[in-house]
Amino acid sequence: MTKKEIVKRIAEKSGLTQIQTKEIVQSTLDAIVDSILEAGRIELRNFGVFEVRERAPRKARNPRTGETVYVPAKRVVIFKPGRLMEDRLK
Repeated sequence: MTKKEIVKRIAEKSGLTQIQTKEIVQSTLDAIVDSILEAGRIELRNFGVFEVRERAPRKARNPRTGETVYVPAKRVVIFKPGRLMEDRLK
């Protein structure tokens, strides 16, 4: 599902225009990203938790050449679904 499809669904349910809905959805996503950057974690009750974690540097292998390459440490965002989401997925 794309952001455009999400906007369309919400607009149909709420009675707002797709332009208004797109602004709301984009503002929400921007706020989530800003919060993750500031605090390193954001918890959305009944949905899940987004958290920044540090991946350690490691050695890897280029599958084409077999050459050993160094992969530097990096920060990644992980998502852990909330209990309600997990229950619905089962």
